[in-house]
Amino acid sequence: MTERTYTVAIIPARGGSKRIPNKNIRAFSGQPMISYSIRAAQDSGLFDRILVSTDSEEIATTAKTYGADVPFMRPAELSDDHTATAPVLTHALNWLEQSGTPASHACCIYATAPFVRAQDIVQGLNTLQDSGSASAFTVTSFAFPIFRALEVKADGALAMFWPEHRLTRSQDLPEAYHDAGQFYWLDVARFLEKPELYSADSRPVILPRYLVQDIDTPEDWETAEYMHRALMRTES
Repeated sequence: MTERTYTVAIIPARGGSKRIPNKNIRAFSGQPMISYSIRAAQDSGLFDRILVSTDSEEIATTAKTYGADVPFMRPAELSDDHTATAPVLTHALNWLEQSGTPASHACCIYATAPFVRAQDIVQGLNTLQDSGSASAFTVTSFAFPIFRALEVKADGALAMFWPEHRLTRSQDLPEAYHDAGQFYWLDVARFLEKPELYSADSRPVILPRYLVQDIDTPEDWETAEYMHRALMRTES
């Protein structure tokens, strides 16, 4: 008999944020920040389990209130400021395997992604499966051509990173993208063989720039709330 496999969402949510205290559960537009990621996962209809990996009892309580599972507390060695995402996912996936609910596909959704949408999560899984790649994740385009970027030299002078493009028209330069920091779909077997979010054959889920905002500082948070309120007015 073939063993059943599961499709899971894993939301990493470490406690102890320093720049924005209680960042993962602080009220964002009236709701705990993590609730947006949980709700988008629920609304996608894709997941057998929505699991939150945390070392914080307070975050665990909030996550459970909004319908997520917190079946274990993340160990301290995976909860410091320097722990990358991949080991946290590996720990959760190994726990699922050992508990008899192995995952074939997993979606890592960041807890601080209030603009994440269910339809983009669905598109991500379709992209992963249609391409046969090891991972698919959200990206958005840079607002300005990166090939016209400038640096400030040690002597204070400005210089182009790519001076060969000094006279190239912007429309003739290739579009460049950056990680949007919302979610990462993974083929679990391939991820566990080589635990990395950016695989050699990663595929993009391209988002419009108005759905992307890093939230690392209080200023970022304020900007994101302005963006979110504007988006809600547009959609209402």
